[in-house]
Amino acid sequence: MAAVRPRGRGPAQAPAPAGAVRLLERAATELSLAAAATDPADRFVEAHLAALRAGAAVVAARQVVGGRRRGPVNVWESLVALAPEVEGWALYFGAAAERRAAVESGRGPAVQGPEADAHLAQAEAFTALIAELLDVRIWLGGLPLAAS
Repeated sequence: MAAVRPRGRGPAQAPAPAGAVRLLERAATELSLAAAATDPADRFVEAHLAALRAGAAVVAARQVVGGRRRGPVNVWESLVALAPEVEGWALYFGAAAERRAAVESGRGPAVQGPEADAHLAQAEAFTALIAELLDVRIWLGGLPLAAS
């Protein structure tokens, strides 16, 4: 079971927006589904979706409301602009997005267990880092998810 709770914040810090917290809740749920998946392809896809939700949480928390829109931009591109401290993660998951799309459509080579496990571990680490960045706690299976 996944749970998300705002952490205690100092008076100078605003709480994470509700939309960002909901996205982290969805990320935690996706991580739980990925961990429970017996099929490596399902594990890979669910892990990637968890990372996507976590990245979207940062975008939701940091985007400027009423700012000038410049057309469609994916989460990973937005994340690089809004949270340069996680640029490496955005590049990693942005590059993996094409693989996820191929897996979902049945194209390309099959996902093997070690690849899915590694992607899940990366998604867990990224989601934990994002939760820390937004000062929100995430629990999976009764244990706190912590950034490495």
